[in-house]
Amino acid sequence: MHAGETLIDGPLVRHLLAGQFPRWARLPLRRVRSSGTVNALYRLGDDLAVRLPRIADGADDAVKEHTWLPRLAPRLPLPVPEILGLGTPTADYPWHWSVVRWLDGEAPAPGALTDAPRLAADLGAFVSALRTARLPGGPPSYRGTPLTAVDAETRSALEDLRGTVDTGAALAAWEEALDAPAWTGPPCWLHADLMPMNLLVREGRLSAVLDFGTLGTGDPACDFIPAWNLLPAPARPVFREAAGADDAGWARGRGWALSMALAQLPYYRDTNPVIAANARHVITEVLAERRGS
Repeated sequence: MHAGETLIDGPLVRHLLAGQFPRWARLPLRRVRSSGTVNALYRLGDDLAVRLPRIADGADDAVKEHTWLPRLAPRLPLPVPEILGLGTPTADYPWHWSVVRWLDGEAPAPGALTDAPRLAADLGAFVSALRTARLPGGPPSYRGTPLTAVDAETRSALEDLRGTVDTGAALAAWEEALDAPAWTGPPCWLHADLMPMNLLVREGRLSAVLDFGTLGTGDPACDFIPAWNLLPAPARPVFREAAGADDAGWARGRGWALSMALAQLPYYRDTNPVIAANARHVITEVLAERRGS
């Protein structure tokens, strides 16, 4: 999916485990196929997983999660990854990696939710708990910035998508989001990548939230993106109320959802059909909501 990906395979993972975590090195190991874009994931025995960044952009994620998730987890209403071992770079692999406890569940899919209002309430409660967590000193999240920080990238993606989506309507929606009042509160904790593949559900309920590589502090609006990348329109008010989004934050969140989708579609349309399909879904939902408002 990316230029400069590091080759990761089963023998490499076995070698890293043997050198740093020999107590787990003989457990059964199998690759987990997923639509994730940054980490390779391996199931290790019944209860563990190994996560290894494939690209330099994810090089610091394991250290960040190892530092902050144990401190945030008690403040959150749902399980999050529990890092049991932090692997260090070697001559064979250049970045930190992690062994985490396996969390059971299925990734939800838009249009296939068994109880969308309940899932919306669960998601909103999680976003609210994270946003209101009182834990000082967190690193800034690159999606905790004003939308203007991604304006050039978003407009470039729109140019790439001419003839693929309604770029005129998308540009109008984007400029509307840019006009929303900026966040003026203190920096809040945010996940910053609440895509469906980073969520787990069981029996229709949200059961865990995964992949905190983009964790940080800033404007919490980007954590409202599940309203458009996952939830159907009738469930959005439930999510919005539970998440505590005001009008300005909701508008900025819609802008983040649109910007992310516009960037993802041209980048992943030939390499990651799941991400590309979700990007199309987001663009459709954002434009439909704008037409109906």
